[in-house]
Amino acid sequence: MKKLAKIATVFGGASSAILALASVAAADLVITDATSGTLPNFSVEQFITWAIRLIIIIAFIISFIFLLIGGIRWIIAGGEEKAIGSARGMVTGALIGLVIVLSAFAIMKLMETFFGVQIISGEIKIPTISGGTAATPTPT
Repeated sequence: MKKLAKIATVFGGASSAILALASVAAADLVITDATSGTLPNFSVEQFITWAIRLIIIIAFIISFIFLLIGGIRWIIAGGEEKAIGSARGMVTGALIGLVIVLSAFAIMKLMETFFGVQIISGEIKIPTISGGTAATPTPT
């Protein structure tokens, strides 16, 4: 429990620092669409699609990192049964996480195919961030 509290404190402090730096950096940044130079309009459907994609990618990356850490811990265990058991549990949990993430992705793709809806596919324009001042529109 103490390890979890330490990890939460580290991540909380790091995220606070990142948010503070991002707010300072965003003071003179302008978000624009790469093709038109204006702020893009996102619909609710596009936002949900983007959020689902992001969650799947982050979950896959976290599971893969835990798999790597568990493998390294298994290698470093040096024959110690308690350490090997802990590493084996971490590897097993990471593999289960990867299976869950990939199964969720496959189920969503099957739903797209069978029902003709777009859950995670489709084209979404990602805005670009450029430094400097906002572009002034040209009169027509």
